[in-house]
Amino acid sequence: MNATLLIARRELSSYLRSWTGYIVIALALFIDGILFNAMALGGPDKRSSDVISQFFNLSSGLVMIAAVAIAMRLLAEERQTGTINLLYSSPVHDGAIVLGKYLASITFLAILLGTTVFMPLLVMVHGKISPGHIASGYLGLLLLGSAALSIGLFGSSLSRSQIVAAVSSSVMLVALLLCFNLSRVTERPFSELFASLALWNQHFPPFMSGVVHLRDVVYYGAVTYVFLFAATRVLEARRWR
Repeated sequence: MNATLLIARRELSSYLRSWTGYIVIALALFIDGILFNAMALGGPDKRSSDVISQFFNLSSGLVMIAAVAIAMRLLAEERQTGTINLLYSSPVHDGAIVLGKYLASITFLAILLGTTVFMPLLVMVHGKISPGHIASGYLGLLLLGSAALSIGLFGSSLSRSQIVAAVSSSVMLVALLLCFNLSRVTERPFSELFASLALWNQHFPPFMSGVVHLRDVVYYGAVTYVFLFAATRVLEARRWR
């Protein structure tokens, strides 16, 4: 665990000491702010709960994009610069490497989400909002981001190029998003299977509405675990090449 935390601290420091992390946060805030002002706020007769739901709807797409941008460098950059050999030669398990980098990336994503809290709070100026609704929405964003980060980390383990890692991660992410469309053109039990596998359509909307279902929390946790496990296996395979 000490090795995992050391790797996490080192990786998080690299985000905070370079322009990359601040550029990701600035772009996310800029785009989210524009979309929130243009689409979420709407007209004067729009209910506060609808505004908050629309905010989380818009933010979910940005969270997935930001997660890919954050995760694409995690392992690909190590291989590109050759520092992965230092990790391989150290007495650190591959699972600790993957977990440490994941913890750093999810912490950075939480910081990014924390900088957007003022947007839904602005609704309190002319309306009423439920703290539980906001908490549920941010929990959903964090869980969705966690799943997207694990997919990005897996994509980063497959290539030494950050661009290739971002593209491969995006393809996997889109494939999971499009599973819901497959559920519409297939019959049971496959339609139910594809609907359950879809990354957004069935599992995220309850969080937008202020509702937390255990099945959705378990789903995002399972996706995160599967892709972190896959990334660990890729590292183990490359270690013995």
